[in-house]
Amino acid sequence: MPPLAQAVVFDLDGTLLDSLEDIALAMNDALAGLGRPTHPVDAYRAFVGRGVGALAARALGDGHADLAPRAVEAFRRAYADRLVERTRPYPGVPALLDALATRGVPAAVLTNKPEPAARALVERLLGAWPWAAVIGDRPGLPHKPDPTGARAAARALGVAPADALLVGDSDVDVHTARAAGMVAVGAAWGFRGRDELEAAGAEVVVERPADVLRLVR
Repeated sequence: MPPLAQAVVFDLDGTLLDSLEDIALAMNDALAGLGRPTHPVDAYRAFVGRGVGALAARALGDGHADLAPRAVEAFRRAYADRLVERTRPYPGVPALLDALATRGVPAAVLTNKPEPAARALVERLLGAWPWAAVIGDRPGLPHKPDPTGARAAARALGVAPADALLVGDSDVDVHTARAAGMVAVGAAWGFRGRDELEAAGAEVVVERPADVLRLVR
């Protein structure tokens, strides 16, 4: 068990919010508009996590890189129309955020989702809780697993990286945490599952949001 942390950095999609269906349906709209095959919603579990450009490339498949810019733009338009149509916090997340706020444990969001969409989602679905920062894909900031965003989150939280948990559902989040010197906590309830998180080197894998509480002061 790692030392108890003073702050928490959360991934967004697949960790705080179950957003898979809205993401999948928006990208399928984009693919259909480009004459490309669509995918079952569940297939998007493996497509998301590295930013919208990587999402488009994976959804398009090999040999269609030339369509990626158009797919990205079409996805952005479609997703803006359905941002919170089916997206909701995971069960247990509101109670976890209540408990962190009660304890005075600061929290931040770090995601590879475009920052305007991330901020809109946090405001509309998670706006009842205080956030030291909401950091997403923006010009000049490398995507996770680069540690730059995680270190910026630690500064906003007012703690050293080693005193923060980074809670996420994918290998990208685990690699980000380790690169930044944070405690890598895998969220097994999310898009990817325990096996990927353990293989990536998560220090702790938790089954339920409430389990995060035993890792903080």
